[in-house]
Amino acid sequence: MKELSKLAVAVEPSTTMAIDSMFKQMKAEGLDVIGFGAGEPDFATPDHIKLAGIAAIEHNDTKYTPSAGTLELRKAICQRLEEDCGVAYEPGQVVVSNGAKPCVYQSLRALINPGDEVILPAPYWVSYIELIKMVGGVPVVIETQERDHFKLTAQELADAITPRTKCMILNNPSNPTGMMYHRDELEAIARVCVERDIYVISDEIYYRLVYDGEEFVSFASLGEEVKQRTLLINGVSKSYAMTGWRIGYVAANSQVAKVIANYVSHCTGSPSAISQKAACAALTASQETVETMRRAFERRRDYMVERMNQIDGVSCIKPHGAFYVMMNIEQLIGREVHGTVIRDADDFGGLFLKYGKVAVVPGNGFGAPNFVRWSYATSIENIREGLDRLERFLKGEVI
Repeated sequence: MKELSKLAVAVEPSTTMAIDSMFKQMKAEGLDVIGFGAGEPDFATPDHIKLAGIAAIEHNDTKYTPSAGTLELRKAICQRLEEDCGVAYEPGQVVVSNGAKPCVYQSLRALINPGDEVILPAPYWVSYIELIKMVGGVPVVIETQERDHFKLTAQELADAITPRTKCMILNNPSNPTGMMYHRDELEAIARVCVERDIYVISDEIYYRLVYDGEEFVSFASLGEEVKQRTLLINGVSKSYAMTGWRIGYVAANSQVAKVIANYVSHCTGSPSAISQKAACAALTASQETVETMRRAFERRRDYMVERMNQIDGVSCIKPHGAFYVMMNIEQLIGREVHGTVIRDADDFGGLFLKYGKVAVVPGNGFGAPNFVRWSYATSIENIREGLDRLERFLKGEVI
């Protein structure tokens, strides 16, 4: 038989999905395991949003919609972006798709020719680097440091740009680190992007989950020249606990949006009509449920960070957004635990799941082999028990 696509064969499986699958398998087998791997809120979709989806079914709003999304939804997106982020778009500059992840892929498709370079700060969300490869791009990874709160500096960006650089991916607030850029830091990065004429795919899917009274700043809001070069990615999954509804969107200048819309029309077609109705309800109704969820995440984060930093051998810094903590395991590298020497986060994650019955995500897939990601999108009881098990695991106990 003829060989398969080299691009497709080179794609690595998702680390986060692999851990979650192992956790669910162990759970199904009746084992007492606790999962901190999944990147989705543990809250139910708010009732008024569910009712909008039910009403769509009952009213037979179940046909194909325009491939870029309904005008109703795109208007709602524009309204929400202007109210929350201070950035104005027209409905024709917005393309809705089946979640934010396809929007990142479609944005790369619109920008990247084979061989074009895409700058990617590490730690990065595991899918970014694979999506770049899938479109024939060349990832240029810039390693950020924990001492700098895992943030890319304008100088590091400038030093990485070459004549082949087409764009960079910026995730703010960040998955997996939970770190968020301040306005002055974004302005410095934006100046480089404008001066060197590169696009920015700005993934802002966690923008409503921000803590400590910090100000979220949308990259596209930093001026017209910046906005013209920005492909803003967002969606309803994280802020409204709607991960399974699969609605994301990209907002961009008219030329880029048209290219993406054309691509979507042949590739995925329109998103679910039912989910689009529900997303409209999420974006246009009261936002109080978002705030309720945000406050709960903040309380969980505070407990996790304080407790984790009391455990010998591990540490973390306090994130300001999303719902993740990156635990530093550098002190454990080279140490023998349960008869095995820990070489990196993969070793730690496998041992912790086997002997501690806790699933966390190793940082290897994020470009951070000395860290593991914990999600606090779970109950405080689970967080408390998970950290109890961490202490016992590090003392050599088997759960």
